[in-house]
Amino acid sequence: MNSRAETHVIEAEPLTASAFAPYGDVIETAGHEAVPMNQGWARRYHDLADVDVTDQQGRVQISLAHVQAEESPVALRLLERHPLGSQIFMPLSGHPFLVVVAGGREAPPRDALRAFVGGYGQGVNYHKGIWHHPMIALEADADFLIVDRQGPGANCEEIPIPDGPVEIHRAARP
Repeated sequence: MNSRAETHVIEAEPLTASAFAPYGDVIETAGHEAVPMNQGWARRYHDLADVDVTDQQGRVQISLAHVQAEESPVALRLLERHPLGSQIFMPLSGHPFLVVVAGGREAPPRDALRAFVGGYGQGVNYHKGIWHHPMIALEADADFLIVDRQGPGANCEEIPIPDGPVEIHRAARP
């Protein structure tokens, strides 16, 4: 009997608001009405995500992260979650990115993981407590704007990938 677990393969799917809803919000302008501002020179899209950071006197913090690109297939390293606040990642480039998530309070089995490919004009807001892999840039290094919680309390839990190795495959583009 082989003591090493077989690699579990997940096919990434396109990032859509309906598919991602159990895990958070897709931040995008599609499907939202623009509000004119600055005497009509600009359009604003209101309330695109539910920022939830106030548990245990938390406050909003804004950060930037530089993420090195990875080739497909992507081997997952770990999962993390933030039990005291939501976490937004908004790419500052037009390159695709990979989002890996799972619901539940306990460490999820690897067959519960879902993967999504986000594209130009999209970002994500992980709901409080959602298991996710650190952000993965595809095709090119990418910078991300991060909106999350700063404050007292333990707000980051990390675990190894459960049940053995997992690879994410990105479907070929048409």
